[in-house]
Amino acid sequence: MSSDRDRVVITGIGLITSVGRCRESTWRAVQLGHSGVRRIHNVPEIPDGRILGATVDLSMDEPWQLKNVPLSLKAAEEAITDAGIRLRSIDRDRFGCFISGHMGNTNLVAQRLGRRDLIPAPRSSWYSQWLPNSASTAVIRRFRLTGPTSSHISACATSTVDFLSAVRAIRDHQCDIAITGAAEVIHPIFAAGFQNMGALADHVDPKQACRPFDINRNGFVMGEGAGALVIERLDHARRRGAIIYAEVLGGCMLADAHHLTGIDMQSNTLVRLILQTLRRSDLIPSDIDYISAHGTGTQQNDVAESHGIRRSLGRAAEHVCVSSIKSMIGHLVNASGCTEIAITALALRDGFAPPTINLTHPDPACDLDCIPLVGRRYPVEHALKLSLAFGGHMAAVALRRWDQLGDARQALPLARAA
Repeated sequence: MSSDRDRVVITGIGLITSVGRCRESTWRAVQLGHSGVRRIHNVPEIPDGRILGATVDLSMDEPWQLKNVPLSLKAAEEAITDAGIRLRSIDRDRFGCFISGHMGNTNLVAQRLGRRDLIPAPRSSWYSQWLPNSASTAVIRRFRLTGPTSSHISACATSTVDFLSAVRAIRDHQCDIAITGAAEVIHPIFAAGFQNMGALADHVDPKQACRPFDINRNGFVMGEGAGALVIERLDHARRRGAIIYAEVLGGCMLADAHHLTGIDMQSNTLVRLILQTLRRSDLIPSDIDYISAHGTGTQQNDVAESHGIRRSLGRAAEHVCVSSIKSMIGHLVNASGCTEIAITALALRDGFAPPTINLTHPDPACDLDCIPLVGRRYPVEHALKLSLAFGGHMAAVALRRWDQLGDARQALPLARAA
């Protein structure tokens, strides 16, 4: 077992999604299988002016501004508060920030093209709206964090990559504690692009549109929201008396050098990703109880992902539970990894595997226990989170449930010695 100085734990979670305005309300909705998907009207970039989306309503002082920054700030504030951090007593030079990059304010394009009559005049500098690291900068400035920072852009694996980067920074002793996460909003230009690709789902009932692993699935649903996690070195968390959600055992990042938007249906890179993550986490396939799948609901992804899980876990795949959070909150693209890691940590905390809703007719090609329709009480000890992205970006994280009582017994001699 690694020393406490090498072990990394999750001590704070912040969430805002289409089904909940905070961590616990989102988690309750996910446990109950609620959907946040609705029909969005008056989208000029879409031919018929409407798409499906899992949106978040957030009041802002400047209605022209994209929601990435305020969403990121809200999630980060909840995570830091949840972690019980008193910023005045924390060494902020040892507090890192790893908030993912995001799409800039596309309204600026309209302004540059001379359509200022359609867009209210902004009150902020163009670069504060456009730069993809604006949310990260906002979090750093709000909490005066002066430790290591980075802001990655790796398509749908972005915030998982940032999470792993934060873990590495702690293990490399660049910092003791870090905030990591991302926010996502539905960009009309992106929506139009995905629709032209035929990647977006449609259904007469919006709440039934996203159907991962179902034979009648026809695409994914774009989502909005934000997730943030506070992670820290175990000895640092113990000194603070922090409540721990889960331990981060290991992770891996690989490239599927196959196609810009397609996925290798043989799942060779995904198999290597899972096996390397297990090795780095000192786990074997039968240790895994639950997998939070990428689970987009597209024809290719669901089959390839199921195939990769089965090939990598072997016989243990018969007993693992797999589900897609995207069936409820939509695909948060850059923020999908961090929000789903957060929900996985809550699943470990409460011993509850969330469902894949709308899975009424499982695809025989996706022959795993994908927890159809209703979540279940389940003694989840170890879990994996998978992220598979356009451009071949792949990332995985392994987590372990934290035994608070056991930790208290281990920490007692340290407390007495102090």
